[in-house]
Amino acid sequence: MLAGLKKGWKSFNGKHPAMAQFIIFFIVSNGVTLLQMVLMPVFRNVFEMTALADTNFQIGHIGSNLDGSPYYIFNYAAGTLSDGGGGGLAYFLAVEITMAIAQVINFFLQRNVTFKASNSALKAAMWYVIAYVIITIGAAALQGLYKAPVYDLFMNRLNLGRGGETMADVITMLINSAVSFWVFFPIFRVIFKNKEA
Repeated sequence: MLAGLKKGWKSFNGKHPAMAQFIIFFIVSNGVTLLQMVLMPVFRNVFEMTALADTNFQIGHIGSNLDGSPYYIFNYAAGTLSDGGGGGLAYFLAVEITMAIAQVINFFLQRNVTFKASNSALKAAMWYVIAYVIITIGAAALQGLYKAPVYDLFMNRLNLGRGGETMADVITMLINSAVSFWVFFPIFRVIFKNKEA
């Protein structure tokens, strides 16, 4: 059966290489997303046991929310989410460290497995980091639109408390991952080149 699957995949890949590449990209991306969904709450819980949760991290003021409060690209007000804060520096670090670990793994898997790139790894890594920084800033700015309502829904309206906070972590990570997924695929097709293909 395994031999038949391999043969069928090889035939499909030969006839539809771009579609096969997208399928592998999709599988790898979802695996990395699962890793993020596990790591992020773990890092958040660890960092919340430190003073980092009470350290305000609000930078990139770019206007106002509908209620007139300041709108920040990175908006992590001091205090834990369960106490009505924004998670502080603890939440920011949990998100960014999780994303950094996931993106390093993603880089190597996508480069070597999905795109089978043979071009300069250093040059590809440089472009990857540039894309990652731009996408991270864009995703953080978008997060200001959905983070508070998602956490409010799961923690307060559904009255799920700490469990709701973890569910909201998962939802926000899925939204971030979906943004990255659709933006990174065309970027990867440009930065990961197989000179033999």
